[in-house]
Amino acid sequence: MAAASPAPVAKQALLLLRRPDATFTAALRARFRVLDYYASGAPPLITFLAAAAREPDPPRAALVVAGGAVLVDAALLDALPSLRCVVTTGAGVDHVDLAGCARRGVAVAGAGKVFSLDVADHAVGLLLAVLRRVSAADRYVRAGLWPAQGDYPLASKLSGKRVGIIGLGSIGLLIAKRLEAFGCVVSYHSRAPKATVRYRYFSDVCDLAMDTDILIVACALNDMTRRIVGRRVLDALGPGGVLVNIARGGNVDEQELIAALREGRVAGAGLDVFENEPHVPPELKEMDNVVLTAHEAVFTEESTADLCELKIGNLEAFFSGKPLLTPVHLP
Repeated sequence: MAAASPAPVAKQALLLLRRPDATFTAALRARFRVLDYYASGAPPLITFLAAAAREPDPPRAALVVAGGAVLVDAALLDALPSLRCVVTTGAGVDHVDLAGCARRGVAVAGAGKVFSLDVADHAVGLLLAVLRRVSAADRYVRAGLWPAQGDYPLASKLSGKRVGIIGLGSIGLLIAKRLEAFGCVVSYHSRAPKATVRYRYFSDVCDLAMDTDILIVACALNDMTRRIVGRRVLDALGPGGVLVNIARGGNVDEQELIAALREGRVAGAGLDVFENEPHVPPELKEMDNVVLTAHEAVFTEESTADLCELKIGNLEAFFSGKPLLTPVHLP
């Protein structure tokens, strides 16, 4: 008599709280029982979470997108008491209530350093685009103004500029190394001096801005760094200064930046992030000395593939009782 086939192993339940990417979602469904918020029509989140909590095997893990509409806050954690792990797609975790997760025993996994190279490249690209007026020059040529008006107005070079970086983590350090190749003089501000680097440290952001031609924001967003770049810092940067932000929109006081650009108190800006994404203030769109991108510094074909592999690896580690690959420190 033939032996009975073993019963199939039930898939672990996963809460998917991000807009579906077909390839990645298929990979998730092959490994997990996926409860997909957006595939269900994106009902009121509390309704969706209540239904998930009533499942016979409620989900113990959730995957959320950094900077998305869904926040891992007290309301979400209260609505889904079975939750024990959150995997997020970003290096930043300002959309996750880390203290609340710690109190409830919910582990958090971030993106680690998957995006660091791409974000550093994008920061330098934005800076070059602002200084060399690449976007404005492109519009000038496309509008047919070159034959009619002659040569385009002079731009500014990057080589030799003094650059201050707010936040010298993995991304900030990679930006610094790239700018060294341009002969730039790099200095930085962070919570404390870094013993492993030779760049000049400033404990005060205004002092850093006053000593630089270019200010690059590469820090996490938290209570200490929210609007760390405001009027005082912008005035310290001065009328020849350029601001680049590839961190979070909330790190910069957007209205103060708009006023400083309009009044000529700073020379230009390269922005990949905004305070109220995806909405960008119309004033910024009208300025030729500003280069705008759609929070895309992290996204290349290569980094997206690496991130998908990492997210699945973190989920499989959690469900098998192993340490997370890229755990986020909880307070």
